[in-house]
Amino acid sequence: MSQAEDFENKIELLKDKYQRIGQDMNSYLDGLLYANPLHYWEYIKVDTLLSLQEPRTDFPDEMIFIMYHQITELYFKLSLHELRQIAYNGKNISESGQDLGWRDQLNAQYLTDRLRRVNKYFEALTKSFDIMVHGMEREQFLKFRMSLLPASGFQSAQYRMIEICCTDLENIVFHELRDQMSESTVEEKVENLYWKRGATEAETGAKTLTLKNFEKKYTDTLTDLAKEMESRNIWKKYSSLSSEEQNNPELLEQMRWLDTNVNINWPLVHYKSAVRYLAEKDDDTPATGGTNWQKYLPPRFQKRIFFPQLWSENEKSEWGKKWVESVLAQP
Repeated sequence: MSQAEDFENKIELLKDKYQRIGQDMNSYLDGLLYANPLHYWEYIKVDTLLSLQEPRTDFPDEMIFIMYHQITELYFKLSLHELRQIAYNGKNISESGQDLGWRDQLNAQYLTDRLRRVNKYFEALTKSFDIMVHGMEREQFLKFRMSLLPASGFQSAQYRMIEICCTDLENIVFHELRDQMSESTVEEKVENLYWKRGATEAETGAKTLTLKNFEKKYTDTLTDLAKEMESRNIWKKYSSLSSEEQNNPELLEQMRWLDTNVNINWPLVHYKSAVRYLAEKDDDTPATGGTNWQKYLPPRFQKRIFFPQLWSENEKSEWGKKWVESVLAQP
């Protein structure tokens, strides 16, 4: 195709695009004549992004704490972006009505590719978490953390959303209730999600202010998402594939890695950080929100597994054990 033919073809495509939305193409072309060029700092909103760090103390290392958590939330948003594409079979259509890739049915390759992206996001987070483990002075952290009460990383709603998008709710309720909640309502399951037991007072079992505030802000949002994803979570989409596609080695590998990354690697790097900053010889310092991190973070206690059908009984019984052994073996 010549340059002139290519130009004419694009003009026809533009005419069709604006005609579909009832707009005059010539008016938009006039707009191009006067529009200023786009700059990187405008598109990425660099100035805004760099203005979002507001320490509450004068300790320099608090800036590290804030920025790393913001980076974490951005990776969570990327993960949710992929999980939502999977939930809706990759369907996407622009405001102009332009078809950007419709799929009537999910296939194994699409699911594999999107799960690989999510795994890469979590691997980037996990590998970089040494910033939180070794990147701050313990003395500074133990002081500035007292100005953050009752806020806690426990209150990351996006992480809860990722869990809900991945699996059937009964797999992430408190482990002692899982066998009896398969027929419960979504509201009942949300009320008994495992992490709520991690935000209770260690001595009394009462809900912490951290949990109360989080529930007040996000319970309705999480419940609505749980209802939306009841038939669209990753396990449901995987189960909708043919037997041949379900047994695809690459897909199985990414499914198992997702389970490992979200439910073992991510909570355990947090545990490693908590041990460094909060563990003491005689007693353990409570987390910033008063969460019971000693019982909440280690996977061996909660045994939260998104896809239990994909693991052997021995693997489930030793959930997270290899990670702990590898860390203890380090000098």
